[in-house]
This record gives sequence, structure tokens and C-alpha cells, in this order.
Amino acid sequence: MELSTASKRVVVFDYGFGNVRSAERALARAGAAVEITRDFDKAMNADGLLVPGVGAFASCMHGLKEARGDWIVDRRLAGGRPVMGICVGMQILFARGIEHGVETQGLDEWPGSVEPLQADIVPHMGWNTVEPPAGSELFAGLDADARFYFVHSYAVHDWSMEVANPAMREPLVTWSTHGKPFVAAVENGALWATQFHPEKSGDAGAQLLNNWIGTL
Repeated sequence: MELSTASKRVVVFDYGFGNVRSAERALARAGAAVEITRDFDKAMNADGLLVPGVGAFASCMHGLKEARGDWIVDRRLAGGRPVMGICVGMQILFARGIEHGVETQGLDEWPGSVEPLQADIVPHMGWNTVEPPAGSELFAGLDADARFYFVHSYAVHDWSMEVANPAMREPLVTWSTHGKPFVAAVENGALWATQFHPEKSGDAGAQLLNNWIGTL
């Protein structure tokens, strides 16, 4: 499947947690000029910043802070510069993560807690469908039965975010279900994120990344 989009500079933020090579290949396939780096200036000035993440919430937060990634994400978003999180890179955007009874503060871009999946089989590993809301740009052009690849044991089950300014657009929240429904993706201005791995999701994931790059 060949996709084309105007070449944009995307940095895959390399803070030690995430399959950066898979992300690099998928973004390049979608038409971006990609660099894997933790260089502060390059991460700040790229058209788009992708924050991957695998493993434990607390470890990812520690690694992100060590690389000044928390400051980079905050400053980019303050300037309306696009950021996308994947898997634990999405989870750390929430207020807190709770693993094995231990609470770790997240980036607090969105309220909510990342908690253990409420399902008979954990981890949730494999292909699943999602339910995007009307008007989603992230899932534009994708069939309703498109499937994406998930690997996770934790998720956000409850979404509650009030937008104080009525002129601002409400975040668009996409859901999936494994046991209990959980947040599978969020589109919120310059900040987008997915719980699943688009870089491992075949043509559907490639189209989704193409959609993101097209907004940069």
C-alpha cells in the first residue's frame, strides 16, 4: 500500500522506552522525513513529535523526565505544535498511573487514571476494532471494521474532561472494548494519541499515521 503526503519532519523521541525503529519505518512509509533522537532542539522544532512507550508507566515517566521530554511536550503543546503518543506514550499523558498499588504522576495533559484492565484475559494482546466519534480526523478514510494491534495490561476506563471555553472543541475520544470499554485514542487540538500500535497495524495503521502527518 503506497501512501503519499507532503514531506514533514517528524522526530521519534528516543528516551529509552519504545520500539523507535518500527515507528521510524512506519512514519517514513507514510511520507514523513523521520529522525530518531532525544536532541532538545530537534524535538522542539520538528513539525511533529511522536512519543512511543512500552513497559511500566513509572519507568516511562522517569525516562521521559531524564530526557527532558516532559518539558518538551509541554512547551510544544503550549505553542500548538503537534505531539502524538503511542501505547504507554499515550498513558503518560494522563494525570496518573496506578500499577501494583503504586501511583505515579503523569504529564496531566488529560485528567484520569491509567489502571489495570478489567478483563478476564490480561494482557490485551492482538487485533481489535475501535469506535471513533463523528468528525474524527485520525480515523478518516478507515472502514468501521478496521482493526488495530494492541499490547497492554493497563488503560483508562473513565473519561471526564470539561472544556471551560465554549469556543474550544471538545476532545474526540475513541473507545475499544476488552472486558470493559477503555480509551483507545484521543484527538485534542495539537495532541493526539493511541493506546494501540499504529506502526504494527498494517494498512489501517499506515492510513492513520498518514492522517496525522497530513495535519502537520
